[in-house]
Amino acid sequence: MSEEPQTCELTCGTSADPEPGQDTADTVRAPDMDMDCEQPIFSALSGDVSTRSGAPVVGATSSATTSDTESGIFSGESELCVEHESELDWFCSTEQKLICSHCAIVGSCHGHTVTPLASRVAAVRNQLVDVCEKMQLQALRIERFINQTLTAKERTLQAAASGAREQVLAQVSAVRDALEEEEQRLLEEVHTEEERVEQCLLTQKAHWSQALTKLSQTRSRLVHTLTHTPDAQLATSAQEIAERVEEAEGVGEPCDTEQLNLNPGCSDSKLLRGLWASAVLQGPNAYGSANLKFDERTVSPLLSLSEDLYTLTFLPKKARQSPPYDPARFDSWPNALGSLSMSSGTHSWVIDVGQSGAFKVGVCYASVERKGSGNEARLGYNTQSWVLSHYDGDFSFCHAGKNVPLQVVRRPRSIGLLVDWPSQTLLFYEPDSSAVLHSVTHPFSAPLLPAFAVADRSITIMH
Repeated sequence: MSEEPQTCELTCGTSADPEPGQDTADTVRAPDMDMDCEQPIFSALSGDVSTRSGAPVVGATSSATTSDTESGIFSGESELCVEHESELDWFCSTEQKLICSHCAIVGSCHGHTVTPLASRVAAVRNQLVDVCEKMQLQALRIERFINQTLTAKERTLQAAASGAREQVLAQVSAVRDALEEEEQRLLEEVHTEEERVEQCLLTQKAHWSQALTKLSQTRSRLVHTLTHTPDAQLATSAQEIAERVEEAEGVGEPCDTEQLNLNPGCSDSKLLRGLWASAVLQGPNAYGSANLKFDERTVSPLLSLSEDLYTLTFLPKKARQSPPYDPARFDSWPNALGSLSMSSGTHSWVIDVGQSGAFKVGVCYASVERKGSGNEARLGYNTQSWVLSHYDGDFSFCHAGKNVPLQVVRRPRSIGLLVDWPSQTLLFYEPDSSAVLHSVTHPFSAPLLPAFAVADRSITIMH
């Protein structure tokens, strides 16, 4: 427990001036010098050195060494005041320095707060004892924290890390096993389909090779009849010629069929497609189209476009205006196109559909019809557009007027699109879960543009 420094006021005595040679300090008295001052126990700091209670009396005549020993000061001979050549046995709290009694009474520290040096030293020592005790307690707490908390944390960390590694390995192993099985199945499917087509090609090749030989032989005979048969005989060979012509016509015309092509569905896998989409959308090289905006020239007069070109809003009839004519603008359907043209690479974007009850998102060729209310300008109802449609609570994929109903577990607030040009794949997904809503593979023959339609509230391109 710290002891506050004892403050004393020094006053001049009423006796006559001291005789020459007499120490001026002998005549200095403090009113409260007889007050007992509790001295700290310094066993922790000074070993077996003992102290005694009570403050030293300033007026007592004693050697510097004795006074220092009694007050707990273990220095040698005391220093003297340079100005008064008196012992520095007081401490000025105002200027934080050692002074003599003359400095306090008539010197530079007159009127300052002063304390006997012994009391000051005792207070400092008690403060040091408190600090050391606090440090010792802090050291014990740190040692306990290291030995108990950190050690336990280390064991917990090792167990958690081991569990996490096992989980990662188990999940990757499950994915790897599923992929290996799917790979084997797909390779077998491709191989079977390849063999089927090869067999068809061999059969067709053999058939048409035989037909070609037969046709060549028949033609050669007819040519020989034409060039070597006398006129009289030729005139009577009509029946023979008709039979040979009928034989040639029976060969028929060759034609290409889908049976001679590899069925692209043999390599289609929902599992593989979902994993591929997740890898593209969430992997370290995730794609995005940060510069995508609505193309203002294409926005239908049924819609309003925000100033930042990111939001389309369906307009009520009374709020509609007739914008300037533009050949790129849809004039009858609530459609708009995006500003991004895609003919290579991989692109993705996300549309916030909010609470809209009627919208379409997808892609189309730039050549899609813009004018009129026919199906050629209606997204999803022609051969030049592919869209995911939401209307009256139902989701469907629309292309060329054909609707494929989609099973959506929960209504998404946003829909993502992924166009992978190398694989000619268009994929619709839910951004929150990366769940694939629908995908289609099509041999796109021209650059694609993002396509949109909204007939209720708003949709927004997210960034």
